[in-house]
Amino acid sequence: MYFAAQGIISFIAAAAFGVIFNAPRKSLVYCGLVGMVGWLVFSLVRYLNDDPIIASFAGAFSIAFVAHIMAKKFKMPMIIFSVAGIIPLVPGGSAYNAMRNVVEEDYGVAVEYAALALMISGAVAMGLVFAEIITQIWLKSLKSMKVKI
Repeated sequence: MYFAAQGIISFIAAAAFGVIFNAPRKSLVYCGLVGMVGWLVFSLVRYLNDDPIIASFAGAFSIAFVAHIMAKKFKMPMIIFSVAGIIPLVPGGSAYNAMRNVVEEDYGVAVEYAALALMISGAVAMGLVFAEIITQIWLKSLKSMKVKI
């Protein structure tokens, strides 16, 4: 039940950000699906591993991979799906806690939260880039084998 509720909420959040970013109306459901897949992968890896950095990498990787599939299927730019889908993985809570601790003059804790937010952001960026590279290699290998996609 826990993962089902998180899936529904992440679907709504990603689709809502699709609306905010002016994604085409027919792609909003798929933007929500991309966000939901990414968040569920993140939640599952976080549940199994308890490391937010590895979980963020896995979630971002799955978002980019599914966004590529949706982009190919619907002949739209991948960015439409990936931007709306990546929003649930943004480490806003860590960045907020870092700034709150700076204001409270607790600099040691602030640095810990800021470092965590930076590492999560880097993991998200790396997940997106790695998925892009692997997808391009995969598509080129399919093209060389003359497989119709």
